[in-house]
Amino acid sequence: MNNYFRAIFEIIKTGHWITDQVSVELKEFDISEPQYNVLRILRGRDNKPATVQEIQSQMIQRSSNVTRIIDKLLIKELVERKECPSNRRKMDITITKQGVDYLKILDQKLRSFHSSMINNLSSSELEQLGELIKKLKGETQ
Repeated sequence: MNNYFRAIFEIIKTGHWITDQVSVELKEFDISEPQYNVLRILRGRDNKPATVQEIQSQMIQRSSNVTRIIDKLLIKELVERKECPSNRRKMDITITKQGVDYLKILDQKLRSFHSSMINNLSSSELEQLGELIKKLKGETQ
């Protein structure tokens, strides 16, 4: 049981450390990690609009206030918000060209951050780590 809690502690500590470091890297670009996450979600939709609920369901930090995050991205002109044609109570959110271009710069910055750690584990160790995390969550194949 002690080994279990020690491992969980290391996973949580590492997750927070990575999130904190990513936030530091993004700070110079005046963007938060949840804002970066929203932009990545929207880019992954290939110009297909997303509702706030769809974005929320894909967020890494589920407690994020997606509406507030989108409002901030709108001010920066990185996303657009339009009334959904099929349901006027919903809003369609899409990433702008400026948002896509900005995301490319952010991706480069974060690749640079990760480059110092990328070779700390071998390919097979990374695969094993992923499988162990899935196993811990009960997501067996």
